Amino acid sequence: MSFDAELDAKGLNCPLPILRAKKAIAELSSGQVLKIVATDPGSVKDFEAFCKQTGNELMSSSEAGGAFEFMIKKS
Repeated sequence: MSFDAELDAKGLNCPLPILRAKKAIAELSSGQVLKIVATDPGSVKDFEAFCKQTGNELMSSSEAGGAFEFMIKKS
């Protein structure tokens, strides 16, 4: 899946991954995709809630080797 920007949030705990993602998404244009990689297990629920609140689309959420990857499309 292609993306326009990438955020490395590995090693960061809540709420830092969300705060950094919010800042990164603000710099994107509508329709662009942000890829986020995080290691905080709580980030799964955090990014689901974040997308519901902001109206951005959580395109995918996956986990591999202790890292969680999210693809969020800016509304």
